[in-house]
Amino acid sequence: MIKKLDNSNEEVANKIFATFQKSYKIEAQIIGAVNFPPLLRSVKDIRHSNALFYGFIESESLAAVIEVVIDKQILHIDSLTVDPDYFRKGIAKKLLNYALNEFNFSEAIVETAVLNSPAISLYKKYGFIEFKRWTPSHGIEKLAMAVENITQ
Repeated sequence: MIKKLDNSNEEVANKIFATFQKSYKIEAQIIGAVNFPPLLRSVKDIRHSNALFYGFIESESLAAVIEVVIDKQILHIDSLTVDPDYFRKGIAKKLLNYALNEFNFSEAIVETAVLNSPAISLYKKYGFIEFKRWTPSHGIEKLAMAVENITQ
């Protein structure tokens, strides 16, 4: 079941943080990163974020989280994380599908590491196309992908 999460609530923010930590540790391994910036995000950062958080709840546990921001008709997918205990169950697809159908937007944008092939593969299935590559100061090469909302 997908539900909106109140990230300003400390207990909820702690659950989001725990899911992020578990998922991002695996992502860091996949891309070979020693210092992975998403792992530095704190519970306080999550609590004070203006983003919208939606969670996939399975067996009363927070199995996955999608974090989005809508700005000027652009849907920014800031994070999509799945607890490793729930990998390979199609949960990321369900959350992505939810976000792409729930919000009114003209274009959706996501960024990920160039070496994060599972994420890139998922986004390509939804029609996302790479439009930019760069290497930020932390040294992990990234790419940005976008898809237009054809239903609008």
